[in-house]
Amino acid sequence: MSEPLRVLVTGAAGQIAYSLVIAVARGEVFGTNQPLDLLLLDIKPMEGVLNGVVMELQDCALPLLNSVTPTCDEPVAFKDIDVACLVGSMPRREGMERKDLLAANVKIFKTQGNSLHQYAKKTVKVVVVGNPANTNAMIRSKYAPSIPKENFSCLTRLDQNRAQSQIASRVGVKVADVRNVIIWGNHSSTQFPDISQAQVKVQDKLKDVRSAVQDDSWLNNEFISTVQKRGAAVIAARKLSSAMSAAKAICDHLRDWWFGTESGTFTSMGVISDGSYGIEAGLVYSFPVEIAADRTYKIVQGINIDNFAREKMDATKNELIEERDLAISVCED
Repeated sequence: MSEPLRVLVTGAAGQIAYSLVIAVARGEVFGTNQPLDLLLLDIKPMEGVLNGVVMELQDCALPLLNSVTPTCDEPVAFKDIDVACLVGSMPRREGMERKDLLAANVKIFKTQGNSLHQYAKKTVKVVVVGNPANTNAMIRSKYAPSIPKENFSCLTRLDQNRAQSQIASRVGVKVADVRNVIIWGNHSSTQFPDISQAQVKVQDKLKDVRSAVQDDSWLNNEFISTVQKRGAAVIAARKLSSAMSAAKAICDHLRDWWFGTESGTFTSMGVISDGSYGIEAGLVYSFPVEIAADRTYKIVQGINIDNFAREKMDATKNELIEERDLAISVCED
């Protein structure tokens, strides 16, 4: 076995983390031969719940779990970490404007960016989950200048998984038979789920999604809005936000980053734009990416963007520009 991997989960007393930490500790992300040191960070009022999570992890008797450290102290949590799952954020409360939520969370993520800069390994891989995830990832990168920008990402794999599930259900195949759905843009209701490159295996033959679904009206309307609004639909049904599915998506995101994407396939990640597809450089925007075995990714190039796609890609870009400008103004206050 190799040296233990130091993995941080923030918001560790919350419901997403409750599903996430057990999957990570069982080897579902970094492999069944990789020992782990788990660092679990949450705020002081959640310390009792956090200690309960630790007790449960201990009681699971997990062979890969070398150590587990609960803490409310950022220097302890971020010290020499290899991977950061930044799940925790202030939830939106009734009557709270979106800009107020953004302002509250940006201040949190500014301090966490500083902690990454000061304490984490410079090779750390960061996935931001707490909303607004794209802009929060951008702020963390801004305040962690010693860590390469390509080491920062935000979660849009949940949106990809939702899209693939909708298509699989419509065609009547397994989710594993759907590949190369793209999520462009922001992890918000402006995101664009794009099936232009997607394929479905039907009776052992690959078909493009439009040919398999045979319903352009559904693909151009209901499919897109269902994926965009799925999070709100879950909240309406559960009275709680997505947790189990979010944790699964974090695992998928990190596993692909750690081991690479399969040949002929790509995945969606929110990454810092290099200007590809007319998206302003520096924005954290969801692109299709291919990931190599050395954990480096590249944005998939050469995808034809028609007028329908361009309009939707620009709408979500414009929302991200607005978020970025507000976030920077808050940080500079």
